[in-house]
Amino acid sequence: MARPTARRPAPDPSDPTVAARRAAALAEVRMWGDPVLRTAARPVERFDAELRSRVDRMAHLMDDALGAGLAANQVGELSRLLVYRTAPEAPLRVLVNPEIEWTADEEEQFSEGCLSLPGVWVEVARPARVRVSARDEAGRPLTVNAEGREASIVQHEIDHLDGVLVLDRLDADARRAAVRRLREAIEGTGR
Repeated sequence: MARPTARRPAPDPSDPTVAARRAAALAEVRMWGDPVLRTAARPVERFDAELRSRVDRMAHLMDDALGAGLAANQVGELSRLLVYRTAPEAPLRVLVNPEIEWTADEEEQFSEGCLSLPGVWVEVARPARVRVSARDEAGRPLTVNAEGREASIVQHEIDHLDGVLVLDRLDADARRAAVRRLREAIEGTGR
């Protein structure tokens, strides 16, 4: 279920305030090399105020970091929880214990970045459409039928929950080039 949200304009990354919020949010996101990103998350069992608080925190971090999605692993929590928006002004989607039930046979190339892999954008072939079963933050069952950008985001974030990075979806040459860009980006930020 999508959470209602006020329509917001897309943030301007060149605005100093937006850039400062982005830097602060990214400081809380686990980066490439952190073992939590390679660890499969455990199912969420309690749907309570603490879970809703975690959802709110993740949504704020994702929005401030100018991301499209964020999985709990990326903030150091090994819970099957993710949040995403298909566009900055779109409603927040929350998926708890998501499982892919069905994928289309046809694939589509998606350009994907990742908050945990700064400076890396790669082309990834993924199923063009997926159906995902999950629960919302109140524990109510839901089904997401996603295609296009939403399908890419959902699959990317579920990969995180399974300990899989977008780098794992690349052939050897593309992976080497992406890792080189990643190392350069990390060296440039001093992280």
